[in-house]
Amino acid sequence: MHIYDDMTQASSVDFLRRLKLASPIKISKILTDKGSQFTDRFATKDKKPSGKHTFNVVCAVLHAEHRLVPLRHPQTNGMVERFNGRINELLQQTRFDSRADLWATLLNYLKLYNHHIPKRAIGSKTPILPLKEWQQKRPELFVKRVYDRTGLDTSGLALFLFID
Repeated sequence: MHIYDDMTQASSVDFLRRLKLASPIKISKILTDKGSQFTDRFATKDKKPSGKHTFNVVCAVLHAEHRLVPLRHPQTNGMVERFNGRINELLQQTRFDSRADLWATLLNYLKLYNHHIPKRAIGSKTPILPLKEWQQKRPELFVKRVYDRTGLDTSGLALFLFID
C-alpha cells in the first residue's frame, strides 16, 4: 500500500510499478479513468490517446493493454467508487495524529476488507477466498501464491490512494 500526495504521471507510473510487484495475478489489462496522470487523450486535437504518454509506455513495457473507461458509463467504475466511498467515510470519521497513524489505520482496514468482510457479489465470501479458489483452477494466471495473512496485509489486493 502507498499513499500519494499528488495525481501526476510520476505517481501513476510508480503506482503501476508497485501494483506489478504486489499483484499475485499476471496483469494483462489495465482500466483507468481519463485523468491526465493516465492519458494524454485531451491534449490532442482529435481527442485520441497518442500512446506516447508515460503511463501507456510503461503499460507497453509490462505487456499490459491500457484501456480507458467508456464515456458516460459510470457503472464501469461502480465497485471502485463504492470502495473509495468506504475509504472516504473512514477518513472522515477518524482523526489521525500522524501520517503513520493514517497508514496503520488504512492497512488494518485493507486487511479487514480483504480477509474478513464478506461481499454479496462474490457469493458472500471475503475477497481473498475466490482469489485462492481461482488460483487452484487457473494457476497459469498467477505469478505468486495467494495466502491468508495473520498480520497486516501489505500485498495481494493492493490499495493505492491519491490524496489531494
